[in-house]
Amino acid sequence: MNKSRFTIDIPSAVIDDLRRRAAQTRWPVDFANAQWSYGTNLDYLKELVAYWAEGYDWYQHQRAMNRYAHYRTVIEGVPIHFIHEPGTGPKPIPIILSHGWPWTFWDYEKVIKPLADPAGFGGDPRDSFDVIVPSLPGFGFSTPLTTAGINYWRTADLWAELMRSVLGYDKFAAAGGDWGAFITNQLGHKYADRMIGIYLTMTLPLDFSSFPKADDYAPNEREWLERGRRFATAESGYAAIQMTKPQTLSYAINDSPAGLCAWIVEKRRTWSDCGGEVEKRFSRDDLLTTMTIYWVTQSFVTSARYYYEAAHNPWQASHRREPQVEAPTGVGVFPADIMRFPRGWMERHFNLQHWKEFSAGGHFAPAEEPMPLVEDMRAFFRRFR
Repeated sequence: MNKSRFTIDIPSAVIDDLRRRAAQTRWPVDFANAQWSYGTNLDYLKELVAYWAEGYDWYQHQRAMNRYAHYRTVIEGVPIHFIHEPGTGPKPIPIILSHGWPWTFWDYEKVIKPLADPAGFGGDPRDSFDVIVPSLPGFGFSTPLTTAGINYWRTADLWAELMRSVLGYDKFAAAGGDWGAFITNQLGHKYADRMIGIYLTMTLPLDFSSFPKADDYAPNEREWLERGRRFATAESGYAAIQMTKPQTLSYAINDSPAGLCAWIVEKRRTWSDCGGEVEKRFSRDDLLTTMTIYWVTQSFVTSARYYYEAAHNPWQASHRREPQVEAPTGVGVFPADIMRFPRGWMERHFNLQHWKEFSAGGHFAPAEEPMPLVEDMRAFFRRFR
């Protein structure tokens, strides 16, 4: 199966059109919303969108992305974009890093080089990885997606094919958060014999129907039970829309830079360890690079459909053994993540061999706390070298 080199090269006319649309936004009224209680705050959004229209330099970030080796391939009719950064140590472990929503592949940028070249960042070269960072199907440059039914467990099949048939790795490791955790779980379930190990930055089940019960939480974990309940009642409206009518939403967001920015920046603020100040974790350039990747690839619609496809194409077990995920599993727990499952529940359903609780960081762990995450991943996978 072939792959071809890919260079990110967005025409200036696309960026000029983005700036024009951003500058001509028709703003709605907003009041009594200083705490973002009703959603994205108007004053902050105006500042961010004005910078998008007048100050943000996409091409600076495009050049940074193109310092990596990008490739594209097609697997089962699905276009796949990925970075492949070979390791520099004596025996690198191949690892595929899967992102989530509203992430892009670029959320892993701060960990790619440290994982591939530990010696260049004060580490041991024996801890090196061959790092593969794909864009999920229908996200970013893994577009245009025109195949229905592609969800997280179908993506795991595509990743298994990518690693073996395109890149030549019979055995490999995997890591991920958000949708990337679902994908990584499925790799550890269905393809355990090919997995060196998996590492999760978010504890999630294999399917939506197997969430733990209240009595699965130990007394010292009740805070996480309550956090999950609050998320379900106050923060999950976006998911309900994207699971049911993603196309309807997409007509507005595909046409409006401000709409896209409002939809995503609220999640970046609420789900990160920023204390309500999103730019404590993500610079304006960080935020707008994420928005611009979604905009120039027109991928919001298919990224939103990823939720629909998960809800309408239920997961099917590949085996009935316990633990469901037989691949050796490491977990990094970040205190401001949106939810966390009980450790005892994870020990029953996963081959859990490593559990690390971090002192800082939220849902976007590789972007928020890159070096602590890298160090823990090195520690977990060291036992398999």
